[in-house]
Formats: sequence, structure tokens, C-alpha cells
Amino acid sequence: MDKPSELAALAAEFNEYRKADGERWYAVHARVTAVNMIAAAVLDSLVSNGDVVGARRIMRAMLDLMGLGESDLPLAYRSDSAVAQLAALQGKSPPEQLQLELTKLQEQMAKLQQKMFGRSSEKSKKQDEAGQGTEQGPIPRRGHGPRQQPALPKMETRYELPDSEKECDVCGKQLEPMGEQSEDSDEITVVERKFVLVTHKRQKYRCRCNSAVKTAEGPLKLIVGGRYSLAFAVEVALQKYGYHLPLERQVKMMRNDGLFLDSQTLWDQLLALHRVLKPTYDAILLHLISAELLHADETRWMMMEKGGSKTWQVWALSSDDAVYYHLNRSRSAEVIKGLLGNYNGVLVTDGYVAYQTLARGSPNVQLAHCMAHVRRKYLEALPAYPQCQQALDLIGKLYDIERNLPPLRGLPTSEREQALALRAEVRRRDSVPILGELHAWALSQRALPESLFAQALQYMLSLWEGLTRFAQNPQIPVDNNAIERDLRGVVVGRKNHYGSKSVLGTEVAATMYTLIETASRHGLNPRDYLRAVAEHSLRHSGEPLLPEPLRQT
Repeated sequence: MDKPSELAALAAEFNEYRKADGERWYAVHARVTAVNMIAAAVLDSLVSNGDVVGARRIMRAMLDLMGLGESDLPLAYRSDSAVAQLAALQGKSPPEQLQLELTKLQEQMAKLQQKMFGRSSEKSKKQDEAGQGTEQGPIPRRGHGPRQQPALPKMETRYELPDSEKECDVCGKQLEPMGEQSEDSDEITVVERKFVLVTHKRQKYRCRCNSAVKTAEGPLKLIVGGRYSLAFAVEVALQKYGYHLPLERQVKMMRNDGLFLDSQTLWDQLLALHRVLKPTYDAILLHLISAELLHADETRWMMMEKGGSKTWQVWALSSDDAVYYHLNRSRSAEVIKGLLGNYNGVLVTDGYVAYQTLARGSPNVQLAHCMAHVRRKYLEALPAYPQCQQALDLIGKLYDIERNLPPLRGLPTSEREQALALRAEVRRRDSVPILGELHAWALSQRALPESLFAQALQYMLSLWEGLTRFAQNPQIPVDNNAIERDLRGVVVGRKNHYGSKSVLGTEVAATMYTLIETASRHGLNPRDYLRAVAEHSLRHSGEPLLPEPLRQT
């Protein structure tokens, strides 16, 4: 196998059947994979022995095998002077530099091979269910029968035979109705949306003494003297921030329904609605920071300013009963410090350094880190480093245990205490030994610096205390997937309407996303909740209305 001619011959055969769709192609692929593994082992040996020339020959043959050209060959494999130059720049010896370049190319080739022949998803066969969240309960199986629709309004349409068909085909006599008997079937249809111009007539009253005149109270108005109803503003907000329809697209849809206006009018309604909803937005944050456990995460947002778009951040906080979003131009630790203040509790996060900075300055904050992020690191390295599968298998066992634990969300106090006790016992008995095995395995591994495998190991070991905190506290989930789900709506909105055009626009977006997602967390219709909050705020001088009291009524 130290003769590249064998590889070259196999490469030619491989390329011949590369575009074919049949058994011969897959048979060749199996041989390619096997030879590739052998060639990689030969490379390791050649590099270790300082045989640069032999390493280059094998490397070129491997590139040919993978359909890559000379330009894909790392600089270190092109000339001895290149090796020396790179080594000097990196502060390494030529053999060390060659080994590092080899590692990088092996990773590249493994990714290419995975792309060509591997599964399209990041999920491996044994890991399909790992990392999908642990508080959702079992996913119901899809059936083929009709789903009941208890929330839909009911209508009835009766069909009669035409007079020409109301006679018996046998005797010719007139047919008579069979009492109330009918053949019934259900159909779900759509009733066209309508915009209506309503004239509100406020009755005036006076006394015969002509000393007093009173006028009946009219509808609540977001804008004094405004022409658009509160329900209209709520619908615009829900369409944009709940269903991710840009204002310009809503304008086109409204024109099709007979209503002619411009996007600025819609923006004015959103801004007026935001002002009456903001006290509740602020109250949700105060409610959140009193929770024993919070999730935190962040994602990109675009600020479309003159001269080009700038990247902002959406910071998200969530608990079992509320979600809060804050849009900011910065991703620094100062932002999360400003949001959480003197928070006292557990914060579930990924490994982003801002949260670690927060914890160092706040002794009452305990960080619990996300095992799903660790799993992703090993999955990324797996194509080039098969030993990662051992870590993935152990992490998969942890998720198997979590899926069989009772969820906590929505349980009454008595049942919640029982569930917590069971979770604590099962994790102590089953999860702790697996964590010990995973930690011992990681400490026994050796990896070249800067490689994907080294990065995965370093990421896990540096966060080990936070990664294992769930085994000590039954309230803590094994990952941070819950808040990643909470950010999906924001991400879809960012893709559809591209972001915000002003700082005020970011404030409006944060308010709307917060109230819509919090309403959904309680099983409330977001349309009903937004309207209830707005009406309550208008009637009670800006008093907030959290979902729980509304739910109780």
C-alpha cells in the first residue's frame, strides 16, 4: 500500500462509476473507504518517520481518490521550503507542522466523504433521539384518521333534491322527506377574511334643565381619534411577529381584501400597541428573574441602517411559564448582567464566555451547561475521528435515561415533589456512573492541538462542572434545547422580514415576541392575550397583565 499506483488505479475505477446509480458504484465506494483508511495509517507512519516525500506521494493519491486536485493539497505537502516557512510562522518544528497539516487535511477529507456518502442529518443511527429536548414528553404518533376540531365554529348546510328528481324510479310517485334523517359528512372550509368600516354612534344625553350633557362611551382607542381598531392593530402584530409576514406583504394582502393603505400606517399601529403592552413586557422580566431556574441563549438579528446592515443580538431568557427577549447591539457580558442583575438561581446555557463572566461576578448564579452542544462537537469531529462514537454512545445513554423520567412542567405541587424525588434517584443510580465513564474516557484520549477532536475534548472538560450539575439537581434539564425552540420564531422572523430598521423597531419586536411566546407557553391564543393586555392597560393606566391571572378567569 506504500505504492500510490494501487490507489491511482482504484481512483480511476471509482471515477468511472462515480456518476452511476447502482450496486457497482457502492461496491467501489466500499473499497475506496477501506483503502483510504489504510492510506491514512501509512501517512501517519511516514510523517512520524519524517518521510516527507513518501507522505506527499500518498497524499496526492488520496486527493485523486476523493476527486480533489493539486490545489487542494496543503502547502506543507508541496515543497520542503513551504514546510519550513509554515513551521517558523507557527513556532513549530517541520515534523510538527507536517503532522498538523496532515490532521487538517484528514478532517477535510472525512467531511467530504461524509457529504458524499453519509447521512444528510447530523443524527447518527443510535442518536436520532438524543438532543431533542427532555421536557416535552413522548411525541404522539401520527395517525391516518380525521383529527377532532373542537375549537372550530359549527355551520350546517342542508341539500335538497331538485323537484325534477323527487319521484320514484319504480312507480313514479312523489318522494317525501324521511323525517329528519340525512346522510351527514364533515368538511373543513375557509371563510374569507373581511375588513369592515364601522360607524360608531355615541348617543348623547342631556337634562331638561340644560345644565348637563353626557355622551356614551365608545370603543377603546390606541390612538386618540384614530381610524383603526385595537383588534386591527393586534392582527397586524400577530401577522408580523407570530406568522412572520412583513408589513409590505400584509399591505398587498389587505388590498386584495379591499383595504387600501401603506406600510407606514401599519407601523403606526404597531408602535401604538407596543406602548400599551410594554408594562407587561417589563413585568415578565421581573417575573422571570424570581424563578429558581432560567434558560439563556442568544442569536443574530439584523439592523438595516443607512449605509448597510449591522449585526445585532437577540438575548432570550425563559422559564417554565414565560419567555423574554431583549434586542441589543452588543453580545458582551454587560448585556446579560444588566438583564439578570442580582439573579439568584440556576442558569442553563451553552459554553459562551459571557455567561461564565456573569457567574464569576455573581456568586449566587450557578451555571448548568448543555450536553447537546457537547454532542454536536463530537458529531462534527466523528467523520475524521471514529473514536468519538464512544462519547456519542455514552451521551445517548444519558438521553435514554432522561426520556423515561417524568416531566415537571404543569404538574401540581404534590405530584411535582414526587417527580423530583424520582428524577433525583434515577439520575444518581443510572446517570452518575455514565458521566464517570465519559469523563474517564475523555481524560484517556490524545489529540493534536487545534484538531476538531481536541476542540471537542477541551470544550467538554472545561465545562464539566456545569455539564454534570443536572445529576445533582433534579430540576435541571440535561440540555438547553428548550430555549433554542423558543428562538425558532425569532429566527424565522429574521429570515422573512430581515430585521429592524431602527432602535425603536427592535424594542417593538422584543415586546411582541415576548408576549406572543409567553401566551403560547400558557396555552393561550396569542391574539386573545394581546388584546386582553392592551385593553387592561388602557383601562387601568398601564397596569400589566400577566397570563396566569387571565388563565384563572
